[in-house]
Amino acid sequence: MDPVVIPILVAAIVVVFLVAATVRIVPQARRYNIERFGRYRRTLQPGLNFVLPVADRVNTKLDVREQVYSSDPKPVITEDNLVVNIDTVLYYQITDPRAAAYEVADYLHAIDQLTVTTLRNVIGSMDLEGTLTSREEINARLRAVLDEATGKWGIRVNRVEIKAIDPPNTIKEAMEKQMRAERDKRAAILHAEGERQAKILTAEGTKQKDILEAQGTQQAMILRADGESKAVELVFQAVHRNNADAKVLAYKYLETLPHLAQSDNNTFWVIPGELTEAIRTVTGAFGDRSAGTGPPPAAQGEDATDADASDKDHVGAPEVEANSTLALDAVAAADEAAKQAAVAVSDAKAEAEAAGETRLPGRPSASDT
Repeated sequence: MDPVVIPILVAAIVVVFLVAATVRIVPQARRYNIERFGRYRRTLQPGLNFVLPVADRVNTKLDVREQVYSSDPKPVITEDNLVVNIDTVLYYQITDPRAAAYEVADYLHAIDQLTVTTLRNVIGSMDLEGTLTSREEINARLRAVLDEATGKWGIRVNRVEIKAIDPPNTIKEAMEKQMRAERDKRAAILHAEGERQAKILTAEGTKQKDILEAQGTQQAMILRADGESKAVELVFQAVHRNNADAKVLAYKYLETLPHLAQSDNNTFWVIPGELTEAIRTVTGAFGDRSAGTGPPPAAQGEDATDADASDKDHVGAPEVEANSTLALDAVAAADEAAKQAAVAVSDAKAEAEAAGETRLPGRPSASDT
C-alpha cells in the first residue's frame, strides 16, 4: 500500500469525526443541555447547532411538551379516621430545561411525593363525605401548592385531577345502603305527593260538580216556581175577569179532590173539613136554580103535607122537576163528584192498610175516623 495514501485516509477519518462531533441536530420540542468540561454551557434549540468537539457534550435531553403523569393510589386518612386510596393524574410542562436538569435530581419523583403530602394535608381536614363531594376544591389546592413548589424547578403544573377515590369495602356497602334508602325515600315522597295531588284534584272536581248541580237545581226550581207563579197569576186573572162566584169555586174544589189520592206516595189521606160545605154549596146552588122553575103555589099547597114529610126524611134535598134538564145535570155532577171523592178516600185507605202503616198508641187511625 502506498505510504502517501495512509495519511490521507487517517486525515479524512479525523475530519469526519470532527464534523460529526461538531454538528448537533435537535428535533422539534426538544431541548439539549450542553456542558463544557463538566460545566453547564448552554441549551440547544431545535434545528442545526454546532458545538466544540471533545470540549462540549450533551448532558440531558428534555421534552418540553406537556406531559401526563399518573401516580399509584396512595392511602390517605380523612378527618373521621377512614382510610381512602386516592389516585391522581398530573399534567405538567418543562419551561426551563436548565432548572429541570440541575435544580432537582428527579422531578417526577419529587412531584409525586409533594402530591402525596399535599393530599394528606388537604384530606386530613375533611371528612369522607366532604372528600367525595369536594374534588374541585382539592384539585385547586393541589395545583396551587404544586405550582408554587415546582416553579423553581423549571416545571409548570397545568392541571391536577383526582382520578379515583376508593373508600373501604365496608364504607362502600354502607354508602350503597344509604343511597338505596335515599332513593326509596324520594320514591315514597313522590308517590305520596302524587296521591295528594290526585285527591286534591278529585276534591276540586267533586266540588265543582256539586256547585254546578246545585246551580242547575236552583235555576230549575226558580224556573219551575216562575212558571207556577205565572200559571197561578193567569188563573187568578181569569177567575176575576169572569167574576166567578163561590158556587163555581166549590164545584172546582170537588173536582180537585179525587186527584189528591192518585199519587203513588200517598198512604194516608185526610178528608178536609170543607168537603161537606163544598157539597152543600154546589147542591144549594143547583137547588136554587131548580126552585125558580117549580110548580105553581096551588099545587105546592096541596102537597104541603107530603113535602113536610119528605123534608123530614131528606133534609136539605132540593126539589127539582122531572123535566128540568139543567137541575138534573147539576145534581148528577155533584153526586158524581161525591162518589169520586168517596172512591178516592177508600182507595187511599186501602193503600195505607196494604202498606202496613203502624198505628200510634192512643191515637185513632184514618180508618177509625
